[in-house]
Amino acid sequence: MAQSQNTKVEYTSKASSLNGLTAYGDVMVGDRAFEFYNGRNPEDFIQIPWDQVDHVAAEVLPGKKIARFAVFTKENGHFAFSTRDNKATLRAMGAHVPADKLQRSPSLLDVLKAGVRSLSHLGR
Repeated sequence: MAQSQNTKVEYTSKASSLNGLTAYGDVMVGDRAFEFYNGRNPEDFIQIPWDQVDHVAAEVLPGKKIARFAVFTKENGHFAFSTRDNKATLRAMGAHVPADKLQRSPSLLDVLKAGVRSLSHLGR
């Protein structure tokens, strides 16, 4: 069984880890780390200390609904999650991650616009 890095739990929620195969379990936001524990396999967990978080990107849909978010780390890549209430999870994370590190991920339209702009620069 995994040992939690947190001494105080500030927020918990049912969640899905969207890394490779989808895993279902619980997300815990605490005083020292962001943690995900798989509900079926206690040995399958993700622990990200706050000092290792580079930034957090959220996918915002029309109507300001947040579909999922990804936590980008300084050394180990990124991890994508979706919780029952993503806004509340991100608010709880906001106490530990600076506001300039909480970002909106580019939408499909933004990516397509950037692609067209890069193609237009090639012809010059």
